[in-house]
Amino acid sequence: MRKHQQLRAWQQAMDLVVLIYSMTANFPLTEQCGLTSQMQRAAVSVASNIAEGAARGSLSELETQCQIAQRLGYTADISALEMAINALFSQLGGLIKHLKASL
Repeated sequence: MRKHQQLRAWQQAMDLVVLIYSMTANFPLTEQCGLTSQMQRAAVSVASNIAEGAARGSLSELETQCQIAQRLGYTADISALEMAINALFSQLGGLIKHLKASL
């Protein structure tokens, strides 16, 4: 479990995303491109920004968004994505160490 996933704020933000998507599912179709979209994007942004700020930037943000997609039932299995993200986290860690050592 990554550092940001242990944060209560991130956990609550992830729960909020599910609640917002559930609530906006009942909005009129005329709001699909308006209020519905804006509220959903804002909810995803909260969780994503917590992850991005607490861990390795956009990769943590992407990981959060994959987990949101899974929570919303858009995809059943994100294990291949998680493996790719974990591999990239490792590579980034090595790159950061290398760059710091060469300074």
